[in-house]
Amino acid sequence: MKGNVVKYERDNIDTDVIIPGQYLKVHDYAELATHAMEGLDPDFHSKVKESDFILSGKNFGCGSSREHAPIALSHSGVKAVLALSFARIFYRNSVDGAFLLPIEIEEDAYKGIAEGDEIDIDVSKNEITNLTKNQTYKMKPFSDIIGKIIDAGGLFNYKP
Repeated sequence: MKGNVVKYERDNIDTDVIIPGQYLKVHDYAELATHAMEGLDPDFHSKVKESDFILSGKNFGCGSSREHAPIALSHSGVKAVLALSFARIFYRNSVDGAFLLPIEIEEDAYKGIAEGDEIDIDVSKNEITNLTKNQTYKMKPFSDIIGKIIDAGGLFNYKP
């Protein structure tokens, strides 16, 4: 997967920031996407393009268990969120619904990848290549079960 990075240098980006509460009754995913990250970055929808990535600090997606958060991000064009760590409920909502990939990274990737950099993610090698800076970083591999769910296209398609 190739795309550009939208970076937020902060920890604890919660689901209320990812998709503010007043939009939880919106069932049109395209409309929901126009409000993604509105609580933090009102210009997000004009920054992100199809196949782009978000890069953030620790505990991304903390807060409530709303599935709206990964849905809004995925329908805005985000294919993966790279973070130092994730709230478990956001992580599983992202994987189980096949909305986007939650990719855990190390500090060197967090510091080395900048806003606007083009990156290539190779899940099979657990590598992230910063094409802009010609640097490669390791990503935390998915567990066996998470990998199988991702390969199946979400939990509902997974057959153990």
